[in-house]
Parts: sequence; C-alpha cells; structure tokens
Amino acid sequence: MDGALTLLATGDLGPNREDPDSIFDGVRDALKQGDLVFGQLEPCLAHTGSPLPQSRLPMRGDPAGAAAIAKAGFDVISFATNHCMDWGREAFFETLDVVRKNGMVPIGAGKNLAEACKPYIAEVNGVKIGFLAYCSILPQNYFATADRPGCAPLRGLTVYEQIEHDQPGTPARIHSFPLQEDLDRIMQQVADLKKQVDIVAVSLHWGIHFIPAVIAQYQRIAGHAIIDAGADIILGHHTHILKPVEIYKGKAIIYSMANFALEPPFMFAEDLEQFNKSEQHKEIQNLNPDWKKMPSKPMPADSYKSLLLKVRIEEKKIAKVSFIPVQLDDDSNPRTLTEADPEFLEIVRYMEEITKDQELETKYEVSNGEVYVTVHA
Repeated sequence: MDGALTLLATGDLGPNREDPDSIFDGVRDALKQGDLVFGQLEPCLAHTGSPLPQSRLPMRGDPAGAAAIAKAGFDVISFATNHCMDWGREAFFETLDVVRKNGMVPIGAGKNLAEACKPYIAEVNGVKIGFLAYCSILPQNYFATADRPGCAPLRGLTVYEQIEHDQPGTPARIHSFPLQEDLDRIMQQVADLKKQVDIVAVSLHWGIHFIPAVIAQYQRIAGHAIIDAGADIILGHHTHILKPVEIYKGKAIIYSMANFALEPPFMFAEDLEQFNKSEQHKEIQNLNPDWKKMPSKPMPADSYKSLLLKVRIEEKKIAKVSFIPVQLDDDSNPRTLTEADPEFLEIVRYMEEITKDQELETKYEVSNGEVYVTVHA
C-alpha cells in the first residue's frame, strides 16, 4: 500500500558464536514482517585492533556476525555505542566496512563528526524515513570531532547536590543535563532532516544501565527537545534492560529496548576469571538488586526481558506503536512470545510497573498478540 509500511526496531545486537545465524532462530519469522528493520550494534565486529586502555569491557565479535544480522532481515544499523572504539580505529573502520558489505547501512559513526551525524533516508512504499543516531555513553575520545573518527555524541553533565549540608557523607541528589552544544546541533539536524522526509526516527544510546525503571534527568530533557525539533519517534538503547515508554506530545520515546541478540559479557571477555573478580564488575552487579543476589549469572534477570518494536505508518504518518514481547533464554537466544506464553504477560506487567514508577501516563493494551502503546484518557 502506497504511503504505508511497518518499521521494526530492536534492542542491542552482538552475535559472537560459531554459528551466529542461530541466535536469530526464535525471532526470524517475526523480523520478516517488517518492511524496514532497524537495530543497534553493540560490539565491534572485526579481526583487527587492540583494546584501548579506557575501555571498561572491550567488546569485539567475529565479522561473520554482520552477515547473520543481515540475513535476519536488518536494514539500518546504529553503531553509535560506547563500545565502538573499544579495539581502536582499525576495528572501528572494519566494523563499518563489514556492515556495508553485507548490504546494511551504518549510522551514528564515521571518520569525523560530519559523517557520524549524516542521516540515512530510506524510501519504502512512497514513504521517506530519515534515521539519525547518537550516543551519550562516551569513554574518553570515543566520540567524533571535526578531525577524529568516532560516534555522534549527545554528551551529558552530572551534578551532585549535597542534600543536608551539615551532614558529611550523606547521599547526594543527582542532577544530569545534556550538553547544550550537542543538543542544539542535534535539534538543528532533526529539523533539517524533517524538511526532507515524512518520518524522523532518532536512535539514542543513553540512560542508566541495569538500574530498574529509572530514567535519567538528561534523557527527559533531551528526548522532549528532540521531539520538539521534529522527531517522530525515539529509539532508546544501552541499558541492557527494558525502560518505560513515554508518549510526549503524541509521539513515543522508547527509553530502552534492552538486549535483543547480544551475547552475554563473558563471550567478549579476554580473561573471564579476571573480569568476574574485578571490583568494577562487582560494582555494576550492585546496581541491580536481583543480580546482586545471583552474582554468578552473566546478567540480571531483567536483561532477559525484551521486545520487538513495531511502528505502523499509514498515510505517511505514524498510526500505531506496539511491541511483541521477547524472552531471551540462558544462552541469550531471543524468542518472540504469544499470549499463551506466561512470560508474555510478565513482560507487560513489568512495563506497567516501571512506567508507573517513573510517573508516566503510558498505557499498554494487549490485542492480537501485540502490546499497543497509548496514553490514559
């Protein structure tokens, strides 16, 4: 139908196994329902490079993973991630190259800031969709500048306010703000793109990983500003767990779609024993109460809940936003769920709980195997 299409979007991707195709077996049929499929690539896919010292967990998968991602049906891939430079520039460029060679379009990263911020415009069934991607989780020198490769940045600032000034050592109130320079640039890029297309989709690698529900202050500020600039939907990544959906001025901000087809951290660790014993890893585990209770698990239980986002476009406008709940097994293989699966409603209830926790008015309505995102009347 002219003027209509289905856009699918997922959380983090990163197959790194002997048979990378197998990670998509439980979702392959669902992905075929999309006219256009978007995903977020988390690790480098390369044979080259060496780990940078500022990388907290250097993530590098076999380049064969790119072919598996393409075979599963993905068209547009954001590489605006906090792992894009883990293995240096050589691996960074090899990853972009292998994504392109497998027929997909990488966005959000490039040889300089101009290339990293370059939008991709897809035209399907007479509808023009423009994609942009940015990253807020930025180890030193991972973001692109005028003369340095990297990802497109949306930097953030954190301020710690002492609540009780006469009580040394008491907890602080945490404030966070987007760097205005970056936000102004992004808003202008969104506004410029909106003049060329029917739909603008902005991918943001942002947020607080592993902590249930919480949306950082800078995310709300930036998300609202980007919608105000002309974006029609925001696709969030990074936190490795689901976060709430907000409907702002009639447009959806999906704060995090969690993991989708991403191997657990130990699949990328050079020295697994050292990684598991590190103070850094223990501190990350302490962010999630369930993970703290079960430190032997590669990720907390929340990280095995996911979704496949479905954006229905009609008459060149977003008509419906829904998702199909997805459950990951112990080996990180995703599987789309039906209403007959007990995990289906578990994920719906989880979304309802975290949304209420963040005082948002979003409503999740189950119909014909999908969960439709609306607002309370």
